[in-house]
Amino acid sequence: MKMDMPCLLVLAMPIWRLLLISVWPNVVMGAPPLFPAMFVFGDSLVDDGNNNYFLNSLAKANYAPYGIDFPGGATGRFSNGKTPVDFLGEILGLPYLPAFVNTLSEGSKVSSGVNYASAASGILDETGQNLGGRFNMGEQVRNFQTTLTQLRNQMGNKNLSQHLAKSLVVVNLGSNDYLNNYLLPELYATSFIYNPKDYADLLINRYKTQILDLQSLGLRKFLLGGIGPLGCIPNQLATGFTPPGQCRSFSNDIAALFNDRLRSLVDEFNADHNASLFVYGNTFGAFFDIINHPNTYGFSVSDRACCGVGRNQGLITCLPLSIPCTNREEYVFWDAFHPSQAANEVLARRAFSGPPSDCYPINVKHMALM
Repeated sequence: MKMDMPCLLVLAMPIWRLLLISVWPNVVMGAPPLFPAMFVFGDSLVDDGNNNYFLNSLAKANYAPYGIDFPGGATGRFSNGKTPVDFLGEILGLPYLPAFVNTLSEGSKVSSGVNYASAASGILDETGQNLGGRFNMGEQVRNFQTTLTQLRNQMGNKNLSQHLAKSLVVVNLGSNDYLNNYLLPELYATSFIYNPKDYADLLINRYKTQILDLQSLGLRKFLLGGIGPLGCIPNQLATGFTPPGQCRSFSNDIAALFNDRLRSLVDEFNADHNASLFVYGNTFGAFFDIINHPNTYGFSVSDRACCGVGRNQGLITCLPLSIPCTNREEYVFWDAFHPSQAANEVLARRAFSGPPSDCYPINVKHMALM
């Protein structure tokens, strides 16, 4: 049977790339965005340049080879290319979001959303202080209030209220509360004060307050990302004593404790706040599936970083002017802590149109219809 070239290309695609075709026409056809704006809060997994602002921060990615595959080069994104929220924004029909620190000049365009995420930040104020300057979550909420003033001046109170209620809020926090707090007993006392269950409760109680602070400011649609499988990242594989092919179980177990409580918090929020919508993003499950079945997604390397130094390329992260791997599309991890652009795209697709196992109780596509 004769096949034309487009058919041959489709047959050669991994399954996840086939899924892309069903959601991409919204952008290609120039349809209006599925949400009027997106506001992002979190850590380095979604930071797009806020930490460039801190002179004393060790958590920066504004140098090569970060951004080697991004149109703007090294912008401060902790990836070789796009982050998950970059891809999600593309699917939704939104432009790349400006980092908050770049919106402070008069007349800045903030109507399509702003990114407040800051590398090394966590739910707890002290998390990440070992890496220097950062916007913790409390400061990110206050930064959002600055944006509110700008928006109010541009569109008035009534239009602003409607705009915020229809916008998407993405929150990705918690990883650093373990990696740069609980799992660093030489620098933080939390693991001596709290057992893993009590620490997860501490984080969730503080997180609950932070999310309700945002909701009180007019935001209504929340995608709350869980913590990924920390025990499988190159940093933990490099420092732990895990057999080849296995993840560090303790790190994964404590992340799962947090995620279980976050999913329950989503149920609580939805029961108590009928005018709002809260969704739990199962980052752990989605990313664990990528690691366990890399070939399904077009990956060949899932246990070491494309750019880094030491065991699993994870002991020291990507240093300035490092030479990364050339086959970056085949790597799940870009550096010791962060997924590659290719993995970020998979995560964004699954958040948008995945089943309830990926996003509970509904996915982002369905959030846009409510």
